[in-house]
Amino acid sequence: MAVPDQSPKQLVVLGAGVIGLTIAYLATVDPNDQFSVTIVARDMPEDMDSQAWASPFAGANWAPMPMGGIDPCVRRREQVTFDKFWDMIPTGLVKKLPSKVYSKRAGSPSELWWRDLVREFRILPREEIPEPYVAGVAFCTVSVNPQEYVPWLSSELRARNVEFVRKHVRTLEELRPLVGANGILVNASSLGSRSIIGVEDTKLFPIRGQSIIVHSPQLQEFLATKPGILSRITGNGRYTVLLGGTFEVGNWDTSLDMNIYEIVIRRRYWHITLACALHAKVDHGWRTEIVQLPLRGENGVLVPWNTTCLEEGEMRVVHAYGFGGAGYQTSWGVAEDVMALIKEMQACMQ
Repeated sequence: MAVPDQSPKQLVVLGAGVIGLTIAYLATVDPNDQFSVTIVARDMPEDMDSQAWASPFAGANWAPMPMGGIDPCVRRREQVTFDKFWDMIPTGLVKKLPSKVYSKRAGSPSELWWRDLVREFRILPREEIPEPYVAGVAFCTVSVNPQEYVPWLSSELRARNVEFVRKHVRTLEELRPLVGANGILVNASSLGSRSIIGVEDTKLFPIRGQSIIVHSPQLQEFLATKPGILSRITGNGRYTVLLGGTFEVGNWDTSLDMNIYEIVIRRRYWHITLACALHAKVDHGWRTEIVQLPLRGENGVLVPWNTTCLEEGEMRVVHAYGFGGAGYQTSWGVAEDVMALIKEMQACMQ
């Protein structure tokens, strides 16, 4: 009788954003399998000031997005991630964030697919709703500070002997020596999947976001309107607040647009943030962040992946990219799905 192979399985993760790091984390704590994990990326967790990737500059608070009410898989990923972050609040890495969403259209709370996902949900009475809005809800969500969370994931992985390899990958074949004959590659390269040979997903496109970050100790909640976020706190313990934000589909420009800068500053939503925003203290001047986020297709559907028992010699790849602005808030659910697919692949290999 053959003895089962107990040696660690080679797992290579392409991409060191929040999705790639979370997948690697689950692989290293899997109680049933041993993985030798390598993360290959152009941008590393120590590059937190670089605008070449999106994870350092995400708002990273859980906020309602339409796809959760349409796609059951997305809904489950959102729930898994929200619950995980909620349980992490005592660690200090995640902040409990009181939130309010205002709308100019009255509707039924049953339309809000996420009302049972968040905590402490309630419908706002009319006296708590500012003009010109006619409806609103309050709830508690979660907020993550990328400048602390990404380095934490990195330190956890390094403590588990995960190897980080800085490399600008242009073709998946470059990774074959690392993956080996029986390893698995997870492609979490985000927008890079548009140009990497072997993927070349031309349905991916960037979304340019320009926002203003200010220091405001008074503001300790997430405020939003339908549609469009007005302001949100990033939850880093110093009460950094992200104001406004553009959503420019297909725009590759990472330079500062002063016209947008002025519009965001002067936009007449200050009454929403009450005296907090009006008296926001500037921390080392107004700071503007530019980010690009990948999105899959015109309808914003998350990237589907397929796994099959491949022919001998073919590299086994799981694709996990194209999550748009929902990277953080689906990260743990996506990582669980990826690990399930990896197990399916391993079954095919036996």
